[in-house]
Amino acid sequence: MAKLSISIYGEVIILELNLRKAIIDNIATNDQSQLEATIVEAIQDGEEKMLPGLGVLFELIWQQSPEENKREMITALEQGVQGATTE
Repeated sequence: MAKLSISIYGEVIILELNLRKAIIDNIATNDQSQLEATIVEAIQDGEEKMLPGLGVLFELIWQQSPEENKREMITALEQGVQGATTE
């Protein structure tokens, strides 16, 4: 769990943030089309702030995928990394 310390007028306030849980709670009632739109929008916008959310989504996908699908994802990732580094 991430902790964020904020000092306001000399007093320190510590906020505990479970980012993974917050992201999952935010999409918990989304249907397939909403989940796809979330992914597409995050990638198209290219904003750094979306990366933790995409990471959590990938974690959920990974955990639910059989080994064959995981190997396919790793192959696609490898190809994507190679393509991104040669551009």
